[in-house]
Amino acid sequence: MAQEARCVWQARALLGEGPLWSPRQDAVYFVDIRGSRILRHCLSDGAQAGWELDDAACWLVESAEGDGFVAGLRSRRVVRLMLEPGQAAIPGELARIEPDRPGNRLNDGKADARGRLWVGSMDDAEEAPAGSLYRIDPDGAVTRVDEGYTVANGPALSPDGRTIYHTDSAARTVYAFDVGRDGSLSGKRAHIRFSEGDGYPDGMTCDAEGGLWIAHWDGGRVSRFLPDGRLDRAIPLPVSRVTSCVFAGPDLDRLFVTTASHGRPEEPLAGALFECAPGVRGLPPGRFGPPPR
Repeated sequence: MAQEARCVWQARALLGEGPLWSPRQDAVYFVDIRGSRILRHCLSDGAQAGWELDDAACWLVESAEGDGFVAGLRSRRVVRLMLEPGQAAIPGELARIEPDRPGNRLNDGKADARGRLWVGSMDDAEEAPAGSLYRIDPDGAVTRVDEGYTVANGPALSPDGRTIYHTDSAARTVYAFDVGRDGSLSGKRAHIRFSEGDGYPDGMTCDAEGGLWIAHWDGGRVSRFLPDGRLDRAIPLPVSRVTSCVFAGPDLDRLFVTTASHGRPEEPLAGALFECAPGVRGLPPGRFGPPPR
């Protein structure tokens, strides 16, 4: 069963988000959007590193080709990213999203088992439903697949890849969609609604049994929901602004949780990276690009 979360890094991230498990490097990466940093925690020895960016990364995934990453930047650019000791380099740009919406920024993205990216945008002021959900195919084609989000968050894919979950945090609602083989979406429905006492649904991920793990912004916990939307269990954290989570480790049996310190100066562990034993295994991380044949 799940255990109490423990702090593994007092990173004091202003807005820690987008955790990514890298099997290549045996490390968990995550971004600090407000702090314009990318942070790395190595599982084997606990070593930690960070990179500062001029244009903040809102999420990153590993590339299926080579050793680099693909990142979504605050400026709504999707770029190739290389992280060398002490230096972050952008060797190329893949896409520019919403050049006509300068008040928006990217927020949260994941790659699926077919090498596609699922990326959300949001109103940076968190006031207008100006955000959308996009699919970016391995050839770089960008398709808007849904819209009307104020704070788009947490794409998560079911184990069979046939369901994608996406959130409008401002509406306290997690939506579910059916995913066609070509990446088309249909059957949008409200899957989970948070009450005021739950806080706001933020980043999320699926486990191998189909459970959906959701971070509670202003709710101080991460919860597992069954495939039918029923609450299964919750893991409390000693901070209120819990932002996202990812399964990591060779057996995908360790859950790492990101948090935010913005607006919470009275919480000493706000913005830290936490770890717990969730009692279930996760799914391998997706990579952007053509999948192996």
